[in-house]
Amino acid sequence: MDPISPRLLLAIAACGCSAAAAAQQGVAPATSLTIYSTVRPRAIPPALYRSGQVLQPGAVPGYAVVSQNRRILLPGRVSTVRLAGVAAAIDPTTVRFKPLSDPRTRVLEQGYQFDLASGATLLRRYLGRSITVDRARGDHQRAVTGTLLSTRDGLVLRDEHGNVLLLHSYGDIHFPALPNGLVARPTLVWRLQTDRPGEQQAQVSYQTRGMTWWADYNLLYHPGENANACSLDVGAWVSIVNQSGVGYHQATLKLVAGDVHRANQSDSRIGPRVALEAAKAPNQAGFREKPLFEYHLYTLDRRVDLPDNTSKQMQLFPPIGGVPCRTTLVYEGLTPGYGGGSARPITERNYGLRASRKVDLYLHFRNDKQHRLGIPLPAGRVRVSKQDPADGSPVFIGEDTIDHTPKDEDVRINLGSAFDVVGERKQLAFTVDKAGRSMEERIEIKLRNHKSKPVEVQVKENLYRWNNWKIVQASHEYRKADAHTIVFPVRVGKDQEATVRYTVRYTW
Repeated sequence: MDPISPRLLLAIAACGCSAAAAAQQGVAPATSLTIYSTVRPRAIPPALYRSGQVLQPGAVPGYAVVSQNRRILLPGRVSTVRLAGVAAAIDPTTVRFKPLSDPRTRVLEQGYQFDLASGATLLRRYLGRSITVDRARGDHQRAVTGTLLSTRDGLVLRDEHGNVLLLHSYGDIHFPALPNGLVARPTLVWRLQTDRPGEQQAQVSYQTRGMTWWADYNLLYHPGENANACSLDVGAWVSIVNQSGVGYHQATLKLVAGDVHRANQSDSRIGPRVALEAAKAPNQAGFREKPLFEYHLYTLDRRVDLPDNTSKQMQLFPPIGGVPCRTTLVYEGLTPGYGGGSARPITERNYGLRASRKVDLYLHFRNDKQHRLGIPLPAGRVRVSKQDPADGSPVFIGEDTIDHTPKDEDVRINLGSAFDVVGERKQLAFTVDKAGRSMEERIEIKLRNHKSKPVEVQVKENLYRWNNWKIVQASHEYRKADAHTIVFPVRVGKDQEATVRYTVRYTW
């Protein structure tokens, strides 16, 4: 038998096949790739964006189902079929073999060979066996054959005369053959029984880790006729990462969105959930959506190449311009952590008095057809930019994440804090009547607007001291947002200050 050199092994590994495997499997199998994602917005490892950055498959938060139609050759009634070049991150317990041309073909045994023919593995498997090493002698090389005794600190060989050689520098290493059970690529093996020997068609499917997808939204902001009015150009992209250990050529690409439960997984939810109805419109480069059980399936209208250790972006739906929007300023003077719902009345006077001066800026738009959308949106990261009038270049103005948002719902994006509008919150009075089981607190909020035009600020107050409360006096109209929150809409003129005061009584 001709020796197998490491260079030949590398060539076999690069194509993911062997001559025998190619004869059995045929060429250009029809591949369907269905990708599920466990990515949560803002939880995407930065390395997933970097070209050439390779992660362990388990570090990529998602998985995929690979399905391929293969031509197989069954020489006899009982035959062994090997399928090389499967994903290195495969879950062997999910492998399914389905005969297509002869349903009576039966699987007698099924296995997965994953002991790969790397240089270190070959040397380890050939300890105590004969190999040939090309040893440099000046400008020439001399082949040395002997029994491999050790691979630590060089190669230790014993030649046919009993001499022990220590080789620190050497060229190619020649092995007589691949040891039993050693393969160039991860390989699935079946023992099949059939009444129709010869060529057949079969479908092979399995799950693999190391693949994921997520949605990214790019919004271009255009100011409107007043301080709060605006419009948006909305673009959406799907980012796909393949680090499964194998590439996919001309594959049918499908993305599943929905909360798919998996047993014994650290994160058993697959997100995000959404139905992308806009993709039903003609779009030769985008995705088509259809229901799949309680989830949604998006199929790309063209075949795609996904090489291993790469990321790729594709348009989720065509850009949509002129989406009406509005901005709102929200002042929540209480620092985080005072949301209400205490197990007992909080009678300590100074509890919760630390205040913030920041006034937050939010961007809102309605996700409905009347406002040019009506597209259920997958959860993802939203980046907002605004054109610089001087040269028309986009300037980044904020970023947030959204959860899956059905059609006919509102979308709210936190852009940051306003520069020219500030708030101030303080306690004016506080009394406790323990005998009467009540307390009263008087709060003052001041808003200062340093802009050249008036603004409206939503003053949000959390009534955190106890569940049973009543506003006994207020300087402005307010609305009850929930069981512990009231909101004052306050208009502040340009370069002016506005003051809100209210008194709340708690009883228990």
